Amino acid sequence: MLPLALAGCDSIVIAPAGDVAAQQSRILLDSTWLMLIIIVPVILLTLFFAWRYRASHTAATYRPDWGHSTRLELVIWGAPLLIIIALGAITWIGTHKLDPYRALDRIDAQRPVPAGTKPLVVQAVALDWKWLFVYPEQGIATVNELAAPVDRPIEFRITASTVMNSFYVPALAGMVYAMPAMETQLHAVINRAGSYEGLSANYSGAGFSGMRFTFLGLADDDFERWVARNREAGNRLDRADYLKLEQPSQREPVRRYSSVDPTLYDAIVDRCVGPGQMCQHQMMAIDDAGGAGKGGLAGVTRVPWRDGERRVVEALCTPADSEARGRAAR
Repeated sequence: MLPLALAGCDSIVIAPAGDVAAQQSRILLDSTWLMLIIIVPVILLTLFFAWRYRASHTAATYRPDWGHSTRLELVIWGAPLLIIIALGAITWIGTHKLDPYRALDRIDAQRPVPAGTKPLVVQAVALDWKWLFVYPEQGIATVNELAAPVDRPIEFRITASTVMNSFYVPALAGMVYAMPAMETQLHAVINRAGSYEGLSANYSGAGFSGMRFTFLGLADDDFERWVARNREAGNRLDRADYLKLEQPSQREPVRRYSSVDPTLYDAIVDRCVGPGQMCQHQMMAIDDAGGAGKGGLAGVTRVPWRDGERRVVEALCTPADSEARGRAAR
């Protein structure tokens, strides 16, 4: 399929290199052709009637008492009804088949997913204004660079640190929202090696325009070399480093981390990366038990953020929390 680009833009908006994107592109094109079955005749008939029954055309039949034609009514209403039914069927099937939470059952139109194939898990975090990608199986992480082997299913688990964003690699699959305090998912596969553009498709503030990343589709051996290169980077991503990385910044270069705190991603989703913060699941457990009473109104603390501070819910006092507060104070 030829790429379709916006006039005056360098970005290719439809150039499927993955099976999910190809199926979504097919749905868009089929829907467009179906709608053109109605749109084109209506435009042509509008021009024809304007020319045929113009005031200067005295040879046109003049029937001031005409008011109804059953045959014409069947055409006028029947054709759009059939188009709507066809569009509804395409949308219904495509919505369920291409559900981003649904695990893939095929590599492409000719190849099903082999039995026992394990997807590559990638944890994507939308930050202000950059992307963090964690590979829990490989134990590495990157900023603003993403890679995956060709023809291997990918399972994205997506969240955000502060405000809502949208994870989008047009050549790979459709966009999926990244929202704080929750996890969304996307299953996809890349079928052709290459370098593709990824971005946030949801406005999130001053640095939004530069919130882009590179997605690399690599052969298996090249992916293993890419993983090895990241492991040689020498930097570890722990909670303290993440809190620094989370601070807003624009047009960040690619960063590589050789190892990652295995509890980091869950803490990001649970909104309790910082020391002494209460996790979201703990708040829900307290609420389910009847709440913390008036004492809970004062259970907040302030942490540095941007040029000032922001409030977070303070953890209940346990030995682990006291130890964390002590380390933070030092």
